[in-house]
Amino acid sequence: MPMSAGELEHMIRVALPDAAVEITDLRGDGDHYAARVVSASFKGKTRVQQHKMVYDAIDGGMGDELHALALQTGVPDDA
Repeated sequence: MPMSAGELEHMIRVALPDAAVEITDLRGDGDHYAARVVSASFKGKTRVQQHKMVYDAIDGGMGDELHALALQTGVPDDA
């Protein structure tokens, strides 16, 4: 069963409460998303570490409920 954009955003916000999250459904099928996540929690972390934090937030949903997630992560400008 596909994952809704709302579910995906909720899981990320639970793990990274300060995050600004933008979710885009790339194909309209609930299976291919792009996410832009900006969080002060990413400060000092490599891009790979930032992406791992997001993947950890979705708790194994990749490959099951979610087929593809294009990630763009960063820290706030004032962080």
